Parts: sequence; C-alpha cells; structure tokens
Amino acid sequence: MAVTSSNATQQFVPVKEIRNGVIILKDGSYRGVLICSSINFGLKSTDEQHAITLGFQSFLNTLDFSIQILINSRRMDLRPYLALLEEKSAEQKTELMRVQLHEYIEFVRSFTDQANIMTKSFYVIVPYAPRFSAAAASAGFLHRKSAATNTAAAESTFAEDQAQLEQRLTLVGAGLAGIGVRAVSLGTEEEIELLYRAFNPGELENPIRLDK
Repeated sequence: MAVTSSNATQQFVPVKEIRNGVIILKDGSYRGVLICSSINFGLKSTDEQHAITLGFQSFLNTLDFSIQILINSRRMDLRPYLALLEEKSAEQKTELMRVQLHEYIEFVRSFTDQANIMTKSFYVIVPYAPRFSAAAASAGFLHRKSAATNTAAAESTFAEDQAQLEQRLTLVGAGLAGIGVRAVSLGTEEEIELLYRAFNPGELENPIRLDK
C-alpha cells in the first residue's frame, strides 16, 4: 500500500493531539508551553546583571525536572502597520500632517526593504510524563467495562495529569517572575499556532502577544 505525502510527513511530527492547552506527544508524554517576556540585559548595571544571573541559577537549581528554552526569530511583517498609517493619513486635517505622515510611511517602507527587521519570541517548554493509575489500567485491560466507564476513567486520569503539569508551569512561572520575566501559559489555539509556525518557518505571522 502506497504511503501518501501527507501521511509520510505526519510520521515525523511527534505531536498526537493538543487538548485543553496540553500538547500530547505520540509517546504519551505531555508538554506545556509558557511564552515569556524579555529582559534588556545589556542595559542593566553590573550589579543588576549579577543579581539576574544568580537569580536564574537559583531558579534552575530548584527544578527537579528538565525544561526547554525556545527562541523563535522571524521577520516582522509591517504591512498591516503601513496600511493603518495610510488610513490615518487620509484623516489628517492639515496638509502638513499629511505630508509628514506620508514621509514617515516612505521612510519605514524603504528601511524595511533594505534590512530585515526581526522579532524574537521566547518560550519555556515544560514536560510531564504521566504514570498509569489503577483506574486507567482497569479501564484499559478489563474488557467487560463499558465504553462509557472507560472514557470516564480516561478523562479522570487526564485531569489529574493535567493538574500535575499545571503545577509545574506555575512553579516555572513563579521562578521566572523572581528575575523579572513575565510568563503566560499558552492555550490550545496558541499552541497550534506555535507548532504551525515551527513547521512552516517561511510564512510571515505576527508573534503571540503577552498583553491579554
């Protein structure tokens, strides 16, 4: 039986599904994702830089599980911004303001044509490997159980494992807050967007925002 191109591609994607903000991999393990703000480390004083470094070191030492730090760099698409400025230009009441705004639009357009303006997004990926509970084992191996019973047991197990993952996310978020980094958990739609961009790096999209 021939394997289609779509099926062949899916074999290299480790994600099974995304459920209630939890990324479930094909091996059964879970992943939660935090999007993080940045710190302008270079503008800090020497003492502040030292404090941030020690704080981050202390944060890492408190973790009893691994984390993954992801930095996503991509070209910024300023076309919507320029289109908005074009609309505002027509609303200006004086000719001077229209001319100045037009010159600014041309400056931004020429600048972006000559240089790639990049935006960076920072993520922390937190793992959790669920362990099969007695309820899950019973639901999987006792065939006399009804489908409704098996589904209920599976949902209960998922809720427990999700709570464990959320505790880890809260712990990581609190640790990052200690060094001045704001961290927000991604929901299902945002994680789908992140994964889509990861597998389609050539497309221009706006980054996920923290102000929500």
